[in-house]
Amino acid sequence: MNPVGTHIVATRLVDGPLERQWVPFDDVAKVLVESVMMSEDARFCDHHGVDWGELSDVLENPDGPNRGASTIAMQTVRNLFLWMSRSYVRKGIEIPLALYADTVWGKRREMEIYLNIAQWGPTVFGIEAAAQHYFKRSAKDLTAGQAALLAVTLPNPVERNPARPSATMRSLARRVEGLARKSGPYIVCLYP
Repeated sequence: MNPVGTHIVATRLVDGPLERQWVPFDDVAKVLVESVMMSEDARFCDHHGVDWGELSDVLENPDGPNRGASTIAMQTVRNLFLWMSRSYVRKGIEIPLALYADTVWGKRREMEIYLNIAQWGPTVFGIEAAAQHYFKRSAKDLTAGQAALLAVTLPNPVERNPARPSATMRSLARRVEGLARKSGPYIVCLYP
């Protein structure tokens, strides 16, 4: 079954028709998976849904949280079941759901769901729709550069456009592309 999340439903209700197309994990370019993982959750294979060290670092910042500590599991359960606004209540619900999802789904299914329900543009959901929309190719045919640009779009898909990247996006994408090239030891849970 291919799930539809609360964020997709809410966006559809507010903004109208969406671009969305599900694609199996094995039909996504490995370089895209590497880029997303290194950009969003480099310790994805090492934790069980929550990166406690990263979360602790963010919460212990004396100036308050200035960045997120959401893992791919946390983002996936938020997109599927919860609301998007930031709150400690939402985070308190998100953490046990992420731990449960990581246990039940396993890493490959978790990544597959994430890539297919993530928002990649104002009305673009799922990596196949994003690859087609921005680069006129399938998700399995993305180049390393395109994959990196898509990965750095994720933190702000409404404002960032991988087909027309800003200088900051291009710089971030070059960094992610380099990390993806070296990601071999970090992705063993997805490509044994």
